[in-house]
Amino acid sequence: MRGSVFPKTYTPRKESIQRRWFVVDADGQVLGRLASKVATILRGKHKPQFASHMDVGDHVIVVNAAKVRVTGKKAEQKLYYRHSGFPGGLRQEPLELLLQRKPERVIELAVRGMLPKNRLGRAMAKKLHVYAGPDHPHQAQKPEVLQIDDLK
Repeated sequence: MRGSVFPKTYTPRKESIQRRWFVVDADGQVLGRLASKVATILRGKHKPQFASHMDVGDHVIVVNAAKVRVTGKKAEQKLYYRHSGFPGGLRQEPLELLLQRKPERVIELAVRGMLPKNRLGRAMAKKLHVYAGPDHPHQAQKPEVLQIDDLK
């Protein structure tokens, strides 16, 4: 297309990226809906200076991870897999047991599945802090309470 003018790729400068801290209460929230909202915040898609090739997102603290809920029969039927790397080393665990054993892991895996599968996604996942109970050690960062229902 000769003579066409294409828009330039917007790239925010590192100095202009301001990271905020948010606290999300997972008590009574549906796992998938919570994870998609948290992934949006981690990516920075809620900001006007969003750039898909940069990490412009904010930090998210999720509390009460043990009280997250799932719909239907997912608690019994959904399985999480891990492999030791040795022959016959495949292990599987239902969501119900993983929620009892390590509730933080359930939310981390759900959110990580909604982030990019590359080094950028791994950097975004490091800004997720999940805790099973209502307490967290990030009071010094002055996190703002974020209502999941308010997000679109």
